[in-house]
Amino acid sequence: METKKYSSYAEIERELEILKLEKQINYQKLVLSVQKTKESLEPQNLVNGFLGSYKTILSNSYIKIIQVAIPYLIAWFMNKKRGN
Repeated sequence: METKKYSSYAEIERELEILKLEKQINYQKLVLSVQKTKESLEPQNLVNGFLGSYKTILSNSYIKIIQVAIPYLIAWFMNKKRGN
């Protein structure tokens, strides 16, 4: 990084103000990033994220799964009622 040459104190003050604003912007970005990370690690969001990834897989095949599972559930329920 090369050193800058300033011709007046006003230029130095302007550069310092720009650096101060950049520092504040970067700090706010960091705070927002930490906040988003905390929110993403909440149990509700973890479950939603997990289910969301399987939602597309299950949405296409849930009817087939239900069609296969219902006869087994009915048979299990009937056997349970009879005491078998």
